Amino acid sequence: MNGHARFMHNADMDGRQTMKTLEYSLRFNTPAFLGNAEQQGQWRTPPIKALLRQWWRVAWAADHGFRVDVAAMRREEGQLFGVASDGDGNSRRSLVRMRLGDWRMGQLRVWAGPDSPVSHPEVKNRDGRQTPVGSQLYLGYGPLVFRQGTALKANAAIQAGEAATLAIAFPTTHSGAELRRLLEANAPRLQHALRLMDRYGTLGGRSRNGWGSLALLAAPTGSDGATQAAPAPLRPWRDCLGTDWPHAIGRDERPLIWQTPPFSDWKALMRRLAEIKIGLRTQFAFTTGRNARQVEPRHWLSYPVTNHSVVAWGNNARLPNTLRFKVRATADQRLVGVIFHVPHLPPAAFRPDPRAIENVWAQVHRFLDAPAQQLTRIPE
Repeated sequence: MNGHARFMHNADMDGRQTMKTLEYSLRFNTPAFLGNAEQQGQWRTPPIKALLRQWWRVAWAADHGFRVDVAAMRREEGQLFGVASDGDGNSRRSLVRMRLGDWRMGQLRVWAGPDSPVSHPEVKNRDGRQTPVGSQLYLGYGPLVFRQGTALKANAAIQAGEAATLAIAFPTTHSGAELRRLLEANAPRLQHALRLMDRYGTLGGRSRNGWGSLALLAAPTGSDGATQAAPAPLRPWRDCLGTDWPHAIGRDERPLIWQTPPFSDWKALMRRLAEIKIGLRTQFAFTTGRNARQVEPRHWLSYPVTNHSVVAWGNNARLPNTLRFKVRATADQRLVGVIFHVPHLPPAAFRPDPRAIENVWAQVHRFLDAPAQQLTRIPE
């Protein structure tokens, strides 16, 4: 985040609250698979607001020393971002308002090839011979499909380099004592969440693999109530496994944040990220196939896994990977990949084995630290 944010203060008609508006240019460093109801790529505010809420929870947890009363956090989140009515009339309008310059359709209508192939030891052709897979297809499978080469499944996506104006407004004070305390605590917290969005945020389909990597330009810095750059929300990664939702970035002796060397374009960078992901996953060799009776180490990375289901978990369970990818722009307009770990315990339905999970992620960390990966640990 750099540049200057535009701040606007105005009182509403009854004088009860003063609104602050932060204005940014939101730009994508990689294509984004943001779909509307017709599954067409389109700029929309709901996923952006959902991402802000996710990072607000992380900022809230950090502000409370990661000793989180979830009920209290949810209550405060509902007061700030609104609650949809469940029929009992308890709906609440959001105090945080968001506006895009326009809701235009994505401009990426045809996936431009070629898709640089990478080696995958588990992908074989009909003759049983190992065959390479497209790196973009591997990281984007779902929104991307194989159709005589890598192609868009839907009609359009938002292409890398597209940008739109994003304005976020929230009140800074209120005549009611309870809301005034809420707003005073959350004005800096919202700006912390926005910084975390800029540093780590991605949007849309397959975003944990680096698609939809965004940048917020024109950041709130300096005076007028804006916060300076806040430290990364770091917590010892094994302690994170005591909680079953993403609330911190892990650390050991250093933050669990790795960076690639710079690349000249997103395609070359995504190829490197694909190689890293294939390597860290396939280092855990399966000894079973479908309907395994026992959970194997690789299952704890993410689930489901093609051709490697677990009987106790079934085919519909979903365990997202807690290792996330992000693409950032450098000062000289090149791109770097950032890999960061947001560790937390899987839901109780998976009957998580903390010791097995610790062993798996410790091995992943060692893999990423190995000189062969050419990654550098960074502070944030």
